[in-house]
Amino acid sequence: MDEMDEIDEKNVIQIVKLIILKVKYTLQMSPMKKNTFYLFIGCIAITLLAIFWYSVEIKNSLVIVIAFIAGIAAIYLARQKVTDLIEDERSAKITEKAALRTLQVFWVVLCAFSIGAVTERLYIPSFPRSIPPTHPPDILPPRMMGYIQLGLLCLIIFLYVGFRIYYSRKYGEWENDDE
Repeated sequence: MDEMDEIDEKNVIQIVKLIILKVKYTLQMSPMKKNTFYLFIGCIAITLLAIFWYSVEIKNSLVIVIAFIAGIAAIYLARQKVTDLIEDERSAKITEKAALRTLQVFWVVLCAFSIGAVTERLYIPSFPRSIPPTHPPDILPPRMMGYIQLGLLCLIIFLYVGFRIYYSRKYGEWENDDE
């Protein structure tokens, strides 16, 4: 058993070193276009998904926490290298509307799920009772609720991107996109 823990620790250290190297590479990156930046974010997301799976397999949550923080740092540093980001009134309006619509849709979905999950977890038997009450079978076990919440976090990203695309087309931001 000690041998397996030692192997897992070595893998964790290797993953952390890989993440640090990727962040350093991002710091030295040459300027990039907006669409390349979006592809970079997608690659980081896929990498984080793989690291999440690995951290579940080795039962070590520290790996994904460190990877997530490093991924956000890499995105922040890469955004500074983007050359064709134009912040004008139109793009500010598109960003504002997309963010507002995302929150308006997402809070309804999250609240509906949370109310259902809490109601199921807080099942209280009715009184008086003559026989011991039985709890109805779980519709969603606690572990599944966690997975659904992760899925909802992914949903918020897709909602924002979808609304961003919709409002960009509506207000004409993509009329002159040459990439």
